[in-house]
Amino acid sequence: MNIIDHGIDIVEIKRIKEIIDRFGNRFETRCFTETECMAAGTGLNRIQYFAGRFAAKEAVLKALGKGWSQGISWTDIEIERLSTGKPFVILHNRCQEIAVELGISAWFLSISHTTLYAVGSVIAVG
Repeated sequence: MNIIDHGIDIVEIKRIKEIIDRFGNRFETRCFTETECMAAGTGLNRIQYFAGRFAAKEAVLKALGKGWSQGISWTDIEIERLSTGKPFVILHNRCQEIAVELGISAWFLSISHTTLYAVGSVIAVG
């Protein structure tokens, strides 16, 4: 197993809260899959959850070496979690194609947050 690339991103929790307050469900359905939205919970935990997933999606994109304007949708990257709470990456559509082209066969993902920031870090391996 070889490391192909790494991506990391940090997001201010306050910024995600402001976006959700301003755009509500429009932001959530544009950036997150139905599964991600259903798992988000309520209150501050919901905001931290979305901030962590947002950072993780940005980190995946960085590891793929692509930008959002290249035919990629936010929902092409899905972050789910095992029953243990461990997050994992599922790719769809263009992101899946890019991963195959790069020889990526697995992802190692970590998400963490405080009351101020959320961070997502991924290692793409093949």
